[in-house]
Amino acid sequence: MKNGKDNDGTNSQNNITDSVSDFKVSGWGYRHQQCLILFFCLTTAYSMRACMGVALVAMVDSDFNTPHELITNNSVLEQNINGTLNVSNRTNGESFNETIIKSSGFLHSLLLIPPYPKFNWNKKTQDVVLSSFFFGYMLLQIPAGQLAHFFGARYLLSGALFINCLMSFCLPWATLYGGWILTAIFRIVQGLSQACVIPGMHTMFGKWTTLEERGRLAGLAYGGQALGAVLGLPITGFIAASPLGWPGIFRFYGILSGIVGGVIWALSANSPAEHPKISATERQYIEESIGNGENSKKKLRIPWGAILRCRGLYAIVLTHIGNTWGQLTLYSEVPAYMDKVMGVNIKANGVLTALPFLVMWFTNFFFSWFTDMLIVKNILSVRNTRKLANSIGSIPAAIGFIALAYAPRNIYVVEAILIFICSFKIAGHVGFTINHIDISSNFSGTMMSISNFASNSFGVLAPMVAGYILTDVTDVTLWRKVFFVSAGLYFFTNLAYVILGTAERADWDIPPEETDNVEDAKEMEPMIKEKNVCNGVEK
Repeated sequence: MKNGKDNDGTNSQNNITDSVSDFKVSGWGYRHQQCLILFFCLTTAYSMRACMGVALVAMVDSDFNTPHELITNNSVLEQNINGTLNVSNRTNGESFNETIIKSSGFLHSLLLIPPYPKFNWNKKTQDVVLSSFFFGYMLLQIPAGQLAHFFGARYLLSGALFINCLMSFCLPWATLYGGWILTAIFRIVQGLSQACVIPGMHTMFGKWTTLEERGRLAGLAYGGQALGAVLGLPITGFIAASPLGWPGIFRFYGILSGIVGGVIWALSANSPAEHPKISATERQYIEESIGNGENSKKKLRIPWGAILRCRGLYAIVLTHIGNTWGQLTLYSEVPAYMDKVMGVNIKANGVLTALPFLVMWFTNFFFSWFTDMLIVKNILSVRNTRKLANSIGSIPAAIGFIALAYAPRNIYVVEAILIFICSFKIAGHVGFTINHIDISSNFSGTMMSISNFASNSFGVLAPMVAGYILTDVTDVTLWRKVFFVSAGLYFFTNLAYVILGTAERADWDIPPEETDNVEDAKEMEPMIKEKNVCNGVEK
């Protein structure tokens, strides 16, 4: 045994801690409230990520012809027959100058009433605007893990959403007055702030979740990733088609981000020890389960050397890379495959777009419950449970990509395959995603920032590799190569996780005071035995 871990190197106690008998585990507590807040945080963040692609459809003039032009300071102002205001700059697609805005009226200058301007941005410019978010997102990943550790996840998450609120609310004006360049800068800032979300969530999640409930609470909190896409796409489309227009998209998400940020600031806490209303029983239950106790308030030094030598971290990083690659292929390349090969524009059908994500959100709860039951009932060790869950998420996804490569030209068959992939891939959330916390509840945010940075760094290569392979986007044999790459990465990175993965709490995660207490207890054992013998307790 090592600090309550099994000798097979899998997890903590074989049995649930003694405090469970005194505390109703199934009852709603403040730990559930914290995870519900994290759910709203992640749902908001992923909705804001998804909105830009749909918003660009409303922002960009699909017809590049400008039959009625008014040229002033190299700008083009056009009033279409349907009342849509089209704006572009002759050289770089930037918006018209302030003189013309004022002549259109004060409310028009604030983008509060239609008609709203449209911009003549080519495909390359649109791709820059879309990708700018991820430049900022990758840049701050590892620093975000350290910020969450030292300053607390509550401040980091609320601050990130407040910055997103400001950037999103002001983005329509940035686009109007600064063109695509200022738009991209605002999106970079949003990416920088959202880089704090996952490490911050993981840091808080590690402080609040017990081993016996970790899967179900992960299903609650991280289910926001799937639901964010389900809600974000149709809501964005609805607002774009409403009198609020495309500026209303960013104002809506700005207000939503501010509200959720305020909720995090007002109702969340970095740990049970810092929560003002949690009962002593619930706090004791959580702290005894994760083994932190009074050390939960202390800011421990990050053991970078030990973390980087941890074999389990590299197992997580490898499978994280495979999952991110497959996810980006699924989200970015499959719509193009549907359009060019299947002849169906999947983005034009909201039901077809949202259904796989909706199914994924529901299956997420089943896998969360299933893995917890395997652990609570001692059917599998934590290590083997994580490996099983990760395999359930990766192997069917690999099979699904191969099936997609040979699918007939039938939209319903392809949609069924996409639902199959999404419904299983979510199991990875109770596999590698929460495995950081099994290894280190104190430094889980830092470990997540490392694996998230590595996975996104490799993930950006997925569209580039697809572009290199797809010399002819209508050639189905070339698409098969793209899907085989994703299937292979899913399979082999999961194999690496099965071989290298672990769920034992690392020695370097144990605070020095706790280690000293364990050593003192060991030294006292002979003295206690001798005293018992003298008292006639032990023969």
